Parts: sequence; C-alpha cells; structure tokens
Amino acid sequence: MDFRYSEEQQALQDTLQRLSAREYSFEQRRAFSRAEPGYSLQAWREFAALGVLALPLPEEFGGLNGSGIDVMVVMEQMGRALMLEPYLSTVVLCGGILRDAAAAALQQRLLPQIAAGETQLALAAYEAAGRYELQHVDCRATRSGDGWRLSGRKAVVLDAPTANYFLVSARTAGAVTDAQGISLFLVPREAAGLTLEGYRTQSGGRAADLELREVCADALIGPPDQALAIIENGVDWALAALCAEALGIITLLNEATLAHLKSRKQFGVPIGTFQALQHRMADMYVAAEQARSMTISAALQAGAPQTVTRRRALAGAKAYVGRAARFIGQQAVQLHGGMGLVDEFIVGHCFKRLTMIDLTYGDADFHFGRFSDSMPRPAPAGP
Repeated sequence: MDFRYSEEQQALQDTLQRLSAREYSFEQRRAFSRAEPGYSLQAWREFAALGVLALPLPEEFGGLNGSGIDVMVVMEQMGRALMLEPYLSTVVLCGGILRDAAAAALQQRLLPQIAAGETQLALAAYEAAGRYELQHVDCRATRSGDGWRLSGRKAVVLDAPTANYFLVSARTAGAVTDAQGISLFLVPREAAGLTLEGYRTQSGGRAADLELREVCADALIGPPDQALAIIENGVDWALAALCAEALGIITLLNEATLAHLKSRKQFGVPIGTFQALQHRMADMYVAAEQARSMTISAALQAGAPQTVTRRRALAGAKAYVGRAARFIGQQAVQLHGGMGLVDEFIVGHCFKRLTMIDLTYGDADFHFGRFSDSMPRPAPAGP
C-alpha cells in the first residue's frame, strides 16, 4: 500500500511548515505559553483562513470533509512546531462529536463557527476518581422542566480556560461505573453555577477543573443514556491525532539530536563519530519509523465504523507511540547532556510535551491493557 501523502496533503504540509517558520519559532512559542490566552491568536486566525479548522467538518456546515490522514498532516506539523493552539480539543474532538452525533440544528449553529475560528469547545468527560475510564461518571443530570440540570466535578479539562462551550458527560441513570445511563450535554461557559479552576499544564498548555452546581444544559447531544459510544468515538479520533502530534515531535527530536552529535566535539572529533552514540541514534530512528507506521494505521482506522478491530488498532497505536516517544525523548535528553534539561533549549520542552501526550486519554499501560482485552480468545477445549 502507498502511504505517501497526496499532492493536496503535501501542499497543506508545506503551507503549515511555512506558517510555523514565520509565526512559531521556539522563542515565540515560549512567549505564547507564558502569556494569555496561552497560544497564538494570529496562528489561530491563519488556521481559519487556510481552512485548517474546517478540515474534518462536513461541507454543508462550512467544512472540507477531511479524512483521518488529513488530520494527521495537520497534527504532525503542529507537533514539529510544538504549537499550543486548541486544535485537538475544538476541531478534532468536540467538532468530531458534534459532526457525528449532534442534531442538525445544533450542527448548523456551531460547526460553521468552529470552521471560522469563532468558537472553541472542550470535552469535560473525565473525573478524578475514574482516571482514564470514560464510563466512570459521578456527575449527575436531572430533568428540570424541558431541560436538564447538571451537578458534579470534571477533572483536567484540556483547553477549558478559553472554551466557549463544554461537552459534559453526566449520569442520567445507573451506578457510577455503568456503561449505560451516560448522557452528553452542551454547556455554555457563562452558565450560572459553572466554575473553573484553571492552570498551566506541564507542557505549557492550559487546562481546568470544572465544578457544576445545578447548571442548566444548553442542549443534549445524542439520545439520553447512550452517550458513552459517542464520547468513545470522539476520543478515538483524538487518539489518532495525538499519535500524529507525537510523531512530529519525535521527528523534531531526532533531527535536533543528530545535528547535536555532528556539531558537539570531544577529543577533537564530533561525538557522532563514537560508535556507541551512533547505535543509539540508529535505535531512535528505527523507533520513529515504527511509530510512523502505527500512526498511519491509527489515522486510517479513526473514521472506520466502531468495531473491535478499530478500537484494537487505536489502542495499539497509542500504546506503541507512547513507549517510542518516551524512549526517544529519554535518549535525546541524555545525548544532549546538560543542555537537554535547560528551559532555554527545545529538547526539554519536547520531552515534556511527549510525556503529556502519553498521559492524555490513557497512557501506554492503559492502552496495552485495552489492546490485550480486545484480542480474540481461543475457544475452550472440548472434553
């Protein structure tokens, strides 16, 4: 199978590379991270103008009907530049959920705003006690007249400080860990009873914990009591996108490390001439190529029907890319010596972001477990 990008995808990649070279130097990125809102408003506007925000959305709502590979192109380049924009949260994850499950009127209302860069969303589906389990939902929703009122807490809602709306999972029936009885609601930022405790993440982004006290929901996404599959489908798209972002960072780390080995000298010769370091660089390259193969597999599976095969492929990709990213990040830091740890050098920032990617929506161990659980089991032996 030919895994090369199409001419259109290559043109998109080249455009994003020019944008990042112009708007997203490492020093610019550090400045964006330290200031509010935590990313480049200019880059976000250019994303909208270029159609990047419209890429995976339907044409009838201002989108471009992009595929998982198209999203991979964008996320890989965002990774290479360590971009901070809430593309994953707003466009891939929440935009994908609205695209696949929202009522037509709500799609008509929000998707064009997402494509134009006018509205941002964040998924509030995880709770502290549930760790990575989406079906652990203690936040409750009760009927109030024709609507719903939500009460509970949500933890580590990525990009929440700048979101205009939240997609909040809440339990409408059943026990805390039941797969059934979960519903998904649209909640506006200005809703009475909603409070945010915002903070910076380890990799320079933004997140918040949400507390809801009798908050009136703006709309119900999908049928009541059956939202778990909707949320899982959206998170699967996000897993593929995270693998692509990690791939971009891995590529950046390998290039930076190779350049360092060629320029750094000991005993009058470049340290890249030392055989032991050459072997380590070769291992990093092999891990990166394997991660690329797994990322392509994840991107191809992201839009497939929800089957055991798709879930297994995405879990395997997230697990492998997480392990590969940790290995390459550790090697890059070690091969750069003390420079790999200082804040003024890009390698440490790459390693922090790779660590955050591994922990987002399930770390490598969690997804290895999912992969194992989804493997076919042999039939029991007969008597």
